[in-house]
Amino acid sequence: MKAVGFTKPGPVDAPDALIDVELSQPGDLQDRDLLVEIRAISVNPLDAKLRRTVDPAGALKVPGYDAAGVVVAAGPKVMNFKIGDAVFYAGSVVRQGSYAEYQLVDERIVARMPESLDFAQAAALPLTTLASWELLFDRLGARPRPASDERVLLIIGGAGGTGSMAIQLARALTDLMVIATASRLETADWCRQLGATHVIDHRQPLKPQVEDLGFKGVDLLMALAQTPRHQGQFVDLIQPFGAIGMLDDPDPFPLTTLKTKCITLHMHSMMARSVFQRPDMAEQGAILRKLAQLIDAGHVRTTLAKRMGPASANALIQAHRDIEAGSVNGKIVFEGF
Repeated sequence: MKAVGFTKPGPVDAPDALIDVELSQPGDLQDRDLLVEIRAISVNPLDAKLRRTVDPAGALKVPGYDAAGVVVAAGPKVMNFKIGDAVFYAGSVVRQGSYAEYQLVDERIVARMPESLDFAQAAALPLTTLASWELLFDRLGARPRPASDERVLLIIGGAGGTGSMAIQLARALTDLMVIATASRLETADWCRQLGATHVIDHRQPLKPQVEDLGFKGVDLLMALAQTPRHQGQFVDLIQPFGAIGMLDDPDPFPLTTLKTKCITLHMHSMMARSVFQRPDMAEQGAILRKLAQLIDAGHVRTTLAKRMGPASANALIQAHRDIEAGSVNGKIVFEGF
């Protein structure tokens, strides 16, 4: 089968940053594995981070953690899927990823695709949905309707893939006041289209802009992009008893500064459930099933922004460049190999 991967970490402009390879089709299915014929993949900052930092010790690492495709084989204890099902999922970083024609994935972190989407539209959604859903509800404690939650939520990096989903989930499922950050007219418009009530510029000091909207500060903050650039503003920006959720990596953070205002800090990785085989691992499949219902009901839309042709090393390298430059709003999706 065709695949794209790397054998050593390095910058995106290295001659072997990503390479085209031919691999055997995966055949050793564990009890609850699905073998999926991949029809579409999307590219995430996580893919680029792993390409830069993970050393596979000379072996080939296939990245990619967003896919949609068709089940072509199932392990002996698979309970929820059958051959021919159209599915979408994010996968796990401890297994080979989705930059390939076929992939093995545990059924517990998989769901059937929304009926109203095609493969490319569906492939844009899993990782960013899981990351934003878990951070918003499990870590920050946002209260979904019918519970009332009139707190103020600030999403830093609102136009990116995860921010695009965080805005929609907060708007569709809660009463939170949603403020997003963006730095260009087109990205600010994108955030408003997705449901942000207010958009502020993350190139400028944040608190004065929040105060200009009539708020003393924010109660919940989702730090999704360029956190080292912004983190020095967080303590002053957060209201007492507020909470910060960080998805990307901060610089060293002085935790004692949070104490006076009783601010809680949550570091989050949506891969933790699958990496550590947590007992609640199947919750990720359940979240994707709920997402499919929201999509088909018209409450949430795909964040596909750029539909590409077949995946290849050269094409994926360019996508990695765009992501590392911070010039992407929504998701880049490749169809086939």
